Amino acid sequence: MTQSLNARAAALSAAILVAFLIVWHIAVSGVGSTPEMDPEYARLMGQTAVQGTSAVPGPLDVGAKIWEHLERPFYDNGPNDKGVGIQLAYSLARVLAGYLLAVTLAVPVGFLIGMSPLMSRALDPFIQILKPISPLAWMPLALYTIKDSGISAIFVIFICSLWPMLINTAFGVASVRRDWLNVSRTLELSRWRTATRVILPAAAPTILTGMRISIGIAWLVIVAAEMLVGGTGIGYFVWNEWNNLSITNVIIAILLIGLVGMVLDQIMGRLQRMVSYAE
Repeated sequence: MTQSLNARAAALSAAILVAFLIVWHIAVSGVGSTPEMDPEYARLMGQTAVQGTSAVPGPLDVGAKIWEHLERPFYDNGPNDKGVGIQLAYSLARVLAGYLLAVTLAVPVGFLIGMSPLMSRALDPFIQILKPISPLAWMPLALYTIKDSGISAIFVIFICSLWPMLINTAFGVASVRRDWLNVSRTLELSRWRTATRVILPAAAPTILTGMRISIGIAWLVIVAAEMLVGGTGIGYFVWNEWNNLSITNVIIAILLIGLVGMVLDQIMGRLQRMVSYAE
């Protein structure tokens, strides 16, 4: 039953993709009354203003450009001309660095908050004030104090990854069944053994949910952060290609950002299913 459903879902997804590509191709191929491209914009694009020509590349143009990037994903011709493989590597390194730093702080503090009502009430005002602040609002302060754009981007990822993990960890720990905690007291387990043998396995699905949310937010924020700080990364690649008026490369970067985000989410989803248990 599940395999049949998966097969039908895959077929439907493929049909939707094909329909989208056909509509995209028709929309940019000049069928119908497409307005003439602005002459000045056409000159900047290295084209001639032709009636019925769209400034947006079609799927065939994007596909050909993707093939070019796949042939040389790691070339390096200087600061403003690097392959998409290098750009993605820089972005992923920053995301993972900030994310792992957030894990090392969010999980222990979340345990503390979940196990101690006193600490929960004491820290709640600070969490409620800091949580709604946009991560990018920290960027000017980070650049001023750290004076390094790469580390500043990592700091922003750390900030945006912290809160979902912290809140979900605290909630998961606080929601552990009282019966299980009573059994641990009956067996005279130490607080450490109770935390590692009882609370952690029970709260693991909720903790992984927070980590899954955080990795998605981190990948979302790194693109905007790299647009601000420049240098390297997929966000800077998008901004640089826009400045070069290469809409084809902008579309390719958008596709890559979505694909990498999907892969990161699927990895965390698999880990989440591994630690889940049936009631």
